[in-house]
Amino acid sequence: MGGSARLLLLLPTRTYRTEDFVDAAHTLGVDLVCASEKPSTLEALAPDSLLTLDFSDARDAAARVAEWSAERPLAAVVGVDDVTAAAAAAIAERLGLRASAPAAVAAARDKFQMRQCLAAAGVPVPRFRRIALGENPVLAARGVEFPCVLKPLSLSASRGVIRANTTEQFVVAFKRIAALLARDDVTVSGDAARYLLAEEYVPGLEVALEGLLIGGTLHVLALFDKPDPLEGPFFEETIYVTPSRLPDVVQEAIRATTARACAGLGLTEGPVHAELRVNDDGPWVLEVAARSIGGLCSRTLRFGTGMTLEEIILRHALGWPIATLERERPAAGVMMIPIPRAGVLKDVRGLDDAKATRHVEDVVISAHLGQEVVPLPEGWQYLGFIFARGEAPADVEDALRIAHSHLRFAID
Repeated sequence: MGGSARLLLLLPTRTYRTEDFVDAAHTLGVDLVCASEKPSTLEALAPDSLLTLDFSDARDAAARVAEWSAERPLAAVVGVDDVTAAAAAAIAERLGLRASAPAAVAAARDKFQMRQCLAAAGVPVPRFRRIALGENPVLAARGVEFPCVLKPLSLSASRGVIRANTTEQFVVAFKRIAALLARDDVTVSGDAARYLLAEEYVPGLEVALEGLLIGGTLHVLALFDKPDPLEGPFFEETIYVTPSRLPDVVQEAIRATTARACAGLGLTEGPVHAELRVNDDGPWVLEVAARSIGGLCSRTLRFGTGMTLEEIILRHALGWPIATLERERPAAGVMMIPIPRAGVLKDVRGLDDAKATRHVEDVVISAHLGQEVVPLPEGWQYLGFIFARGEAPADVEDALRIAHSHLRFAID
């Protein structure tokens, strides 16, 4: 199947996801069209396969693609991350393609709207309050209970997410987020540029659910444990391991809560990535994003017929059959290598020893020498990714930690 279907991929210039999605499109044999927010020097030479779109203006992007596709009909459109999700939904609605409604995708993108929708649907979420950046932070702190978590409305990868235990910490976090939103490398507008979210800190174990919505039904593709404690003050994610080691009854509660969250947002089609915390009161939804897992983390997932996550996402968007959504049996995991301090990456050592670690499949250093690296909460990238696979989740977790212990990064 393939060859005649034309697929539009929305690929921001700053994304980890380009290679894996393009590889999946080539595997499926579709006619691939790539759109980015910055013009390509080759666009004039390849008008049938390259586009420039303003991803921040979903309506304009939809109008531009509708005009472009009048003579080049599209079978599917897929946004690869948070930045492109809203534009992809608007384009799909305009062209009558398979996707969730734009309003649902927009609600998932705005953390305040998401909290409102989920609370109205009776989904367990932290108590929350939206605060204008123009407010006096000392006065704003009087309206919250500690500990709390402050976060921007629309950034991802834990960027700008800060825990505060006191009024003094609240004020520092408030000012730090305001400064972050004013940075040149942060593009926010509207409410996302004027407000932040303060919410109750929810203790417990954190998990990530990777799912696919088909006709409003949630299919769980993987449930990842996050074995490192995420207690703040920043929330840098490191290790993901699947399958989860939580009891079956807890996993079912996570699935059911995530399904209710998707329904509460109005999401019906396509990939979802949910973050939840689990404690004695059950699962709490921290986030539901209308996109797949970020970074290079999808490389941990292989499905029964050898399909990648990206191939499943593209097949779903095209309306093509998917033989199975069952993940391969071995345990798998990824470590997102954290940035220990800000500076310029000068050297990486121990790579061969890390790759030689038992159960480790690959170590990818995605940062390049000479690159300026910025840790959380201002940064959003990682130094790289370690991938492991084994019979048991504990073996995978151990392998990731051992491999990471071999790596040494010189940052000036």
